[in-house]
Amino acid sequence: MTESYVKKLAAILLDAITDKDPLVQEQVCGALCALGEAAPEEALGACEEYLRQHEKLAHPYRTMILRAMEVVVSSHIGELDKAKARAVTLLASSEMTRAKELVCDWQRAASNVLVAVGKRFVGTVMEELLSKFQPGALPHCSVVQTLANLAASNVFGMVPFLTSLLSTMLPMLGMAKHDAMRVAFCCALQHFSESILEYLADLDQAPDPTVRKDTFATDMLSAYDILFTHWLQSREAKLRLAVLEALGPMSHLLPGEKLEEQLPKLLPGVLALYKKHAETVHVSKSLGQILEAAVSMGSRTLEPQLDSLLAALHAQICAPVESSSPLVVSNQKEVLRCFTVLARCAPDRLLAFLLPKLDASNERTRVGTLQVVRHVINSAASQMEVKKPFILSSMRLPLLDTNTKVKRAVVQVISAMAHHGYLEQPGGEAMVEYIVQQCALPPETELQKLGPDSEDLTADSVRAVSVSALYLVSTAVDRMSDVLWPYLLAFLTPVRFTGALTPLCRSLVYLAQKRQEVGAEAFLIQSDSNVTLPSPYAITARLLTVSSQPYMGDGRGAASLRLLNALHRSIHPLLGQRWATTIPPLLEHLDEFTEETLSQKEWEEKLLAFLRDTLAVVSDNTWICQLSLEMCKQLPCYNGLPQEKNFLYKCVGTVLGATSSKDVVRRQLRELLETAGHQEEAEREGLACCFGICAISHLDDVLAQLGDFMRSDVFRKSTGIFNIFKERSENELEKLKGTVILCYGHVAARAPRELVLPKVESDLLPNMFHYFSTKVLGIKVETKDPALKLCLVQSMCMASQAICNNAQAGSFHFSRKPELVAQMMEFIKAEPPDSLRSPLRKKAMLACTYLVSLEPALEEQVRADLVRHCLHSVLSVLPDPEGERDHQESLYLDTMHALEDLLTSLLRRDMTPQGLQIMVEHLRPWIKSPRGHERVRALGLSACLLRHFLDHLRVGALVPFHNLGLLIGLFSPRCADLWPATRQEAVSCVYALLYLQLGYEGFARDYRDDVVERLLTLKDGLVDPDPDVLFHTCHSIGQIIAKRLPPEQLISLLLTMFEGLGDPDKNCSRAATVMINCLLKERGHVLLEKVPELVTVLRSKLRDTREEDILKAAQHSVYLLASQHCAAVVASLLGSPLPFDSHTCTLWRALAVEPSLTTQVLGLLLDKMSRDVPFKETRAFLLSSSPGREATLLPLAATCALYEVMSAPASGPAVLGLYPQLFAALLLRVSCTVGVVLPRTLQAKERRSAAVAPAPRTLEPCSSAVEALQAMLLRGGSEDVVQRMELEGGWQLLRTSAGHEEGVARLASAMAKFAGPRLPLVMAALVCTQGSIYEIQRVTSTGFLAELLNSNVVNDLMLLESLLDSLAARQKDPCASVRRLVLRGLANIASGSPDKVQAHGPQLLTAVLGGLDDGDDPHSLVALEAMVGLARLLDLMEPQDLHPVLPHVAIRIRPFFDSEKVELRSASIRLFGHLNKACHGGGCEDGFLEQVVGGLVPLLLHLQDPQAAVSSVRPVHERPQPQVRGAGRGPAEAPPGGAGPALRGVPQLRLQTPDAPPPRPAGPPGEHQPVLLQEQLGGRPRCRPDAHRVPGAARGGRAPAAGGPGAAHSSAPAAAQGPSPAGAREGC
Repeated sequence: MTESYVKKLAAILLDAITDKDPLVQEQVCGALCALGEAAPEEALGACEEYLRQHEKLAHPYRTMILRAMEVVVSSHIGELDKAKARAVTLLASSEMTRAKELVCDWQRAASNVLVAVGKRFVGTVMEELLSKFQPGALPHCSVVQTLANLAASNVFGMVPFLTSLLSTMLPMLGMAKHDAMRVAFCCALQHFSESILEYLADLDQAPDPTVRKDTFATDMLSAYDILFTHWLQSREAKLRLAVLEALGPMSHLLPGEKLEEQLPKLLPGVLALYKKHAETVHVSKSLGQILEAAVSMGSRTLEPQLDSLLAALHAQICAPVESSSPLVVSNQKEVLRCFTVLARCAPDRLLAFLLPKLDASNERTRVGTLQVVRHVINSAASQMEVKKPFILSSMRLPLLDTNTKVKRAVVQVISAMAHHGYLEQPGGEAMVEYIVQQCALPPETELQKLGPDSEDLTADSVRAVSVSALYLVSTAVDRMSDVLWPYLLAFLTPVRFTGALTPLCRSLVYLAQKRQEVGAEAFLIQSDSNVTLPSPYAITARLLTVSSQPYMGDGRGAASLRLLNALHRSIHPLLGQRWATTIPPLLEHLDEFTEETLSQKEWEEKLLAFLRDTLAVVSDNTWICQLSLEMCKQLPCYNGLPQEKNFLYKCVGTVLGATSSKDVVRRQLRELLETAGHQEEAEREGLACCFGICAISHLDDVLAQLGDFMRSDVFRKSTGIFNIFKERSENELEKLKGTVILCYGHVAARAPRELVLPKVESDLLPNMFHYFSTKVLGIKVETKDPALKLCLVQSMCMASQAICNNAQAGSFHFSRKPELVAQMMEFIKAEPPDSLRSPLRKKAMLACTYLVSLEPALEEQVRADLVRHCLHSVLSVLPDPEGERDHQESLYLDTMHALEDLLTSLLRRDMTPQGLQIMVEHLRPWIKSPRGHERVRALGLSACLLRHFLDHLRVGALVPFHNLGLLIGLFSPRCADLWPATRQEAVSCVYALLYLQLGYEGFARDYRDDVVERLLTLKDGLVDPDPDVLFHTCHSIGQIIAKRLPPEQLISLLLTMFEGLGDPDKNCSRAATVMINCLLKERGHVLLEKVPELVTVLRSKLRDTREEDILKAAQHSVYLLASQHCAAVVASLLGSPLPFDSHTCTLWRALAVEPSLTTQVLGLLLDKMSRDVPFKETRAFLLSSSPGREATLLPLAATCALYEVMSAPASGPAVLGLYPQLFAALLLRVSCTVGVVLPRTLQAKERRSAAVAPAPRTLEPCSSAVEALQAMLLRGGSEDVVQRMELEGGWQLLRTSAGHEEGVARLASAMAKFAGPRLPLVMAALVCTQGSIYEIQRVTSTGFLAELLNSNVVNDLMLLESLLDSLAARQKDPCASVRRLVLRGLANIASGSPDKVQAHGPQLLTAVLGGLDDGDDPHSLVALEAMVGLARLLDLMEPQDLHPVLPHVAIRIRPFFDSEKVELRSASIRLFGHLNKACHGGGCEDGFLEQVVGGLVPLLLHLQDPQAAVSSVRPVHERPQPQVRGAGRGPAEAPPGGAGPALRGVPQLRLQTPDAPPPRPAGPPGEHQPVLLQEQLGGRPRCRPDAHRVPGAARGGRAPAAGGPGAAHSSAPAAAQGPSPAGAREGC
């Protein structure tokens, strides 16, 4: 970097130093230091220039710059030239002395810069400092401090200046009044003295070797007087400590005689300061320096003060202090340094003071004393050499101390003694044994929690110190080799030293290797000559046994094996080469595992194999027998260590198996049986293992020994029930029996296979059961001891396994197999089902596992009972509480594995889909259990069985996996179980099942299907508790199943999943619905034939659930099924029993979700409703004249279904699309069900249901049709039509035979008013039905169309022509009602479209005249309708069309004047009056007059007609007629004078009576006052209101509700205007 660039960069950094953020300041300082590393002189120059230019820069920022300069100078002092050094010195000096007051950080930073420069340019710095250090004036405090620091950092450069400095400084000491200044002078004197001492110590390297200590003696003495006499007495603690720190090094420079003179005052003065200062490290340091000075000059005044010194120092070392404090640690070091000085000058006095205190009662005193002893042994070895016996004997009491801190201190003392030869003295063995004892302490699992004031140490710390000390002494102290070898071997076998085995073995391995290097003879263990040493057999047995627990005691297994390897020559000469190859693999095995991961069983097998190999190499029967004896001898040593003892038993059996001496074998086995602790489970097991291992080589001897033991007095003395004085308690005897039974089991398991099989049923099993049950008074009594049961079960398990593993097991017929299985089942059933406290059921199931595979095969019922009992015994066990979980978890896992093995063993007997199905059926209740822990266990077992089945699948030909759907349907809904573990297991089951299917399809076992493999990735989604994620995952699983499931399995899967809808776990039932819908969507197209079955199951499942989610999902299922098989679903639902229950209704409404599907469903239902006959004639009707019709079921069901579908709001679009077809079909359905009854079966059912609870909807055929029609109108947007019909009672009329036509008319009227736009298509639909074979349907459609003509809307919609044509086409209908309604409709034009009457006059007139001439109507109702209609049409027709036919009409109606029916008489008379009006002025009066004259007599007679409807006929229309468009006249009204038109054409002169009575006054308003024919003839009308009705006037000629056709009345009044005088005069 160029100089200008460095300056610029430095200037930028220096400007940033004033940032307010301390972190930024530190970063700038670091940057300046880095810049100084690259260009030191430029950086220093920039800093110097910046400080000089910024005089007012605050001192904190100046301090930061000075710190950076110090770092640069210190790092590059060798690169600075003198000019730069001088410039920096001047700057730093100026900065340091600028402020008179103390500004510590600023002045310290400047001082440090000067010290850094002075390391090389001491002259330059001293020149500057001395200019500010002038005689007669106190210098700046920082100048003195800088001189002190410079003396410490540059000894050789400063000492030559010290003479002049001291001469200048001494007068200043008296002038210093402030404590800060005095402290600075003390610091200077301390560093000056230390520099002088260091200079004199390295005088050979000093620049001036002529310097002498006495050169400074006078000056130091003067300074000492001031410091000790005046300043040490100050009350300021800081000053006193500064004085102390100075007096220590100064004492070495005082003249000897002056120091001797001052010691009696100096030492007490210093000791007194211990009480004044809490932090005493400075006192102890100064005291140590003073003592060193006194000892070095051979002071005689020191001895009288030893007692006080020792007491004070001992108190310091024993003081209760916080040991972790650095100052405390430093103080202890300084105090021990003082003891070292005193030990060198007065060892006897010191030991006489210390050793008695080892027996003090105070713990701290004993510990402190031991610390001093240890330190003195190490630091004053030469002085303590002759004191070794004395010190060793004094340590006897501490060896007995039980305090842990004392123990720790004792171990440290012994360690120090070992380094200095103390342990080679008599009594040293006790010290070694003490360390070994401490190594054997049990290690603490957790360190004690120490309080803030506690100094307690755990036993583990004592043990750790002891272990370290033993190893250190063994390896680092050469002189201890002869002491420890072979002495340490004696500690291997005693049990109390078991905890110390690892450090012992490590030390012995090192010592053995070291002895081997010396020579073979020195290495060999001479156990014969030294009775304290263990024999090679004892060492082998001991080390091998403790290796069975390899990680205990800090890894004693590896340590023991290494020691065995090291001692191979002493154990047996032939073992060295063999063990060199067999022991290292064992050590590697231990390195590969940890205590948690090591398999104990595998490790023990390796050790036993090592032992067998060792015995084979030795091949010396005597040596082997000795080893077996030693092992048996060591057995009692492991009474409290069951695992080690168990392994030692196995070792004994291994060794006995290797010996060729049968006498030794029998004797040892007998002794083992008699001395074993049968109460301990581990020992019983170990002894049995011993017998089993021994039986490998000595089967007959082992069985003979067991038989002899069974026949011995041990058993015989305790078998009598009346034997009161038993030598053994019942419990002991049971345990003894258990041992023997276990022995037989292990013998069966381990003995040679070819020898065991013949003895199983003849020897082994009888003896086992003989000891399990005893006979009391001839009765067989089984034991209740659980331990004995466990022994028997375990032995049975081993015996069964031995049989199975035999090469001849396939041909072996085990006759006692059923008995044994039954016994095992009894044991399992006797266990508590809700808890697991022993491995009994586990071992019993293992025994059954092996037994199942033997011949003969179990009966089917026995197999089922076995599975059922085992599942109940294991799966129902309650989960353990949190506190006991670790204790019971391994036992339960083992039991579950045993159950898995049993189930797979049973499955292996029938490896077919049917066999798998049988096993799963046993698990089904547990899979659906309401308890979560049972479900997860059952699913785990299922997954295990399926994996086993898959792994052992052997398909000889392509055969179907016929129950795949059933199994997947059972497992897949559990993918949404409440327990995450259950979900995982369920996915595993589905995964295995799909691969099983692939296997049955011919795929290889290693084939991996990408679709099925996705199941494994979906497992993560099943852990998520979010329901959305969970059910989305279930949907994905359903898709995978749908892709890989064969078509023939789909229906069984769906039916099984439908069963899952009732699962008590709501999540699973919802998952079932999700998967069902997924399957239906993906594969529903192949289910056409199964639709009825599916719909039936769905309907039944809906009855069993109340869950809203399930209901919705079931509806969606029906929708999905219908979207693919609509006709089949509709047909299936129509087959549901009537009346439809709520669930069937729900399914119908589900079909209205999607418009296109709804349209299809409605079309199908319309077809079903319309095609079949709506009713059938009953036998009663056929045999009698009374009508009787029963509704047919299919149209009735379709009608009800239509109602349900259209009641769903979503069906609106579809209903709108089929509006005309629906309306027409439902209206005709209503018509053909009027008066139709339910079938008898449904009638009875309806009555029963009504008796239980009233149904929300009736099943009555007509009512059902009406309700469907109402629903259709509501959903089609015609709510107003429904409301109008409701207000007018039209719906009720539609239901009755008498009012049906009226109801249809009101419906048509409402439709015309509120649903006009719908009418064209509705009319077209109805016109198409007019050819129906059912008269009632033709009547209804004709009545509806006829009423439409009563409204002007048909004219607006241009429907008039087509309506007229349609009605005219039905004039020849064979049904009189149809013909009648046709005439009514034609007459309705007068009301609906009066302006169209003239245009269609001839057509209308022809039709009406045809009606008058209708001869096929026996009741003349057609003629009646024709007369009423003609009366309505006359006034609107063209006269030229009317006049030619009037005579004919008059003639045709004449016969009705005398009709028996009131309606006919009334209508004909009324029409006659209208004819009279119509012929007036038309030129036909004469012709008509003849008809009047001819009919006058009947008319006059009818004036007295008993029926008021006849006698009071008025011919004038009472209904106000609408204005005829384009006719030029108003509505028809009565002629002036009120005279009726009946005789209008008669000449007045010829009929008028001169003396006719005057007109009568009008009656009261509303009074019925008929106008008689005589009034009409007299031409005197009355002015009164008229309430008469013309038949049909109210509705255009329709029949009344209560008087038959034509008898209805109108309430529209006629004009009440009287005749004008002219009219009265003119007459008619």
